Amino acid sequence: MNPENLNSIQKKLRESNPLIHCITNPISINQCANTCLAAGARPIMAEHPNEVSKITSSADALLLNLGNITDARIKSIKISAREASHRKIPFVLDLVGIACSPLRRKLAHKIYKIASPDIIKGNYSEIYAFSNSDYVISGVDADNTVTEELICEIMPKLATSYSSVIVASGKTDIITDGKKLIKIYNGTPKLASVTGTGCMLGALCACFLSVSKSLEAAVCACALLGICGELSETDNGIGTYTVKLLDYLSTLTDEDFKKHLRTEVFQLENI
Repeated sequence: MNPENLNSIQKKLRESNPLIHCITNPISINQCANTCLAAGARPIMAEHPNEVSKITSSADALLLNLGNITDARIKSIKISAREASHRKIPFVLDLVGIACSPLRRKLAHKIYKIASPDIIKGNYSEIYAFSNSDYVISGVDADNTVTEELICEIMPKLATSYSSVIVASGKTDIITDGKKLIKIYNGTPKLASVTGTGCMLGALCACFLSVSKSLEAAVCACALLGICGELSETDNGIGTYTVKLLDYLSTLTDEDFKKHLRTEVFQLENI
């Protein structure tokens, strides 16, 4: 993946200032809104069932996040997915917590029956749970038994079956459209110390999806968050780290992006 292409996507996003409709959980709603603003987009976080259809119809991209789910949000998510499909508005489905929640797992599959997401995102365990109904863990963190090798094996099949770009976040972020598989080696364990960084990645995917194709959007989102996460590392606490992360998301230069990007692209026959 050419860094110049990724830089041009970032530039286009800032110039376009697109509207991103995020239906996300209250735990990370502030982080997601600030992430959109830092990237150059305009967030709107409407989730009432009586207004989401209208809000989605005016958006340039949609994020549907399954974290901390409620009855009202389930209804709103379905309405927005249907509206996005009708108006051909690109959207991201973030599979937060489906590995520990049968309710969320069933909802994820119901959403797909309503509309096909352009990007399906989760951590390694969430992506594995999406493909394997027997897999269950406790909590929303990734299970270390789900290895990079296992994820690389199942993701191309998922991408082909669901006609979506699949994003698995972890120590190595893995992205595939069923034709290529891309690994992003940027990032730091420090990102996991801050609540909502996974949700921030979903928001970035939606931002870049508003101005580019699904695969490029996912790669740009993973690379940007990973690089900014690395550059934000500090000996101070997670409060300082969080502020630095937002600072870098809003100020990272093209030169720094190219300098720090570490990625590898595989054709599927080579995997």
